[in-house]
Amino acid sequence: MEEPRRDLPERTFEFARRVVTLCRTLDQTPGVCRTLANQLLRSGTSIGANVEEGQGSQSRADFIAKYSIACKEARETHYWLRLLAASEIVQKSQLDDLIDEVNQIVAILTSIIKKCRTNNIEKRK
Repeated sequence: MEEPRRDLPERTFEFARRVVTLCRTLDQTPGVCRTLANQLLRSGTSIGANVEEGQGSQSRADFIAKYSIACKEARETHYWLRLLAASEIVQKSQLDDLIDEVNQIVAILTSIIKKCRTNNIEKRK
């Protein structure tokens, strides 16, 4: 059975929760693991925070700016997840779901941003 669709703020919150769980595990090992965990934690939780800020934006431009930051953070998170797998710090199979989810989030955010920008251009004509 297919999982019901969740709204983007809830989806990015759940993603951040999963990142926090992973980072708590990584943070137990000093050195490189802890450093990468901190990077992943910052970018992975920032996605949802910026989506939330976008929900309360003051203007369409503010909304686009917040969602653009969320998209950049999602791309950065994708990078850190790939690096953890490629460095064999975490088995790739353990990260596949997170990598897939962040790829989907990037695609959703990109689509929303493009649509908003197109609508802005059409309104100016």
